[in-house]
Amino acid sequence: MKRDFIDIQEFTADELKTLIYLIEIVKKASKERALPDLLYKASLAMIFEEPSTRTRTSFEVAMTELGGHAIYMKPGEIHLGARETIGDTAQVLSRMCDGIEARLLKHKNILELVKYATVPVISGLTDYQHPTQSLCDIFTMYENARKIKGLNLTFIGDSTENFNSLLFISSKLGLNFYMASPKKYQPKESILNEALKNAKESGSEIVITEDPKEAVLQADFVYTDLWYWIGQEDEEEERRAAFMPKYQVNEKLMKLAPLHAKFMHCLPASRNTEVTDNVIDSEQSIVFDEAENRLYTEEALLIAFIGRTLKPWEKDKENIYYKEINKIMGKLS
Repeated sequence: MKRDFIDIQEFTADELKTLIYLIEIVKKASKERALPDLLYKASLAMIFEEPSTRTRTSFEVAMTELGGHAIYMKPGEIHLGARETIGDTAQVLSRMCDGIEARLLKHKNILELVKYATVPVISGLTDYQHPTQSLCDIFTMYENARKIKGLNLTFIGDSTENFNSLLFISSKLGLNFYMASPKKYQPKESILNEALKNAKESGSEIVITEDPKEAVLQADFVYTDLWYWIGQEDEEEERRAAFMPKYQVNEKLMKLAPLHAKFMHCLPASRNTEVTDNVIDSEQSIVFDEAENRLYTEEALLIAFIGRTLKPWEKDKENIYYKEINKIMGKLS
């Protein structure tokens, strides 16, 4: 398996499913406060070029629960690409830390970080993908439906970086993916073509439409994301006009989906913009389960990518989950 976790496309369907099963075991262990200290005395450098709630909190808490330590490097606090090359930063952090998590504005910069780092790098978001979020999302669907292949996922909104990784992982794992969006905000041809190649192998169906009503008719899960984000402030008025009210996920739209359909959002949400209060706060909503699952996803990723580079702490060999986690780790080597 790859050393770094920055691109869903670099992993096979079997590897991604194994990571999902690892999250399930890690969540159970974490809930029982029985998670072994598999990252005992390990350190994680966390580089952020953007503010973060869920990504920062989940990685920092995960490192603590695994017996390690996380170092938060806030926007503008280190010389990443300014007064010091990204390569030099990568080499310095690799000498002092056991892994690097990075939320960077440009995907090309995380590729540069990976090129020079000698420790695992995990992406916390770039302008290309948000792989930790999409892995968490699929786990949350699996947790609710107890299956992955054949699920129907409907995405309403803009083709964000989160959309890209969600489309890739869904098409690799055999979920049927429906997107409803104005033509201008539908995925780039290069992104769609990659996903269609995945779908050809997995048997999933990908449908891109401008009609949200059509897109939700068979949905097991209805997903939306922000219509505008950092760097798109000057487009806010144009984007609101393009999406509102047709693409807002509201009670009326959710009533067109099957009764069992669940609502998802990666958060933060602009309430009563892309989703109304009466949907995000409804019994159909699993957004806060989804947010909580970021913690267990990061714990699993830290074990899978950094933990396998470390010698286990001897006392954990007696832990009830140690053998179970190690068994799954054997499939990822």
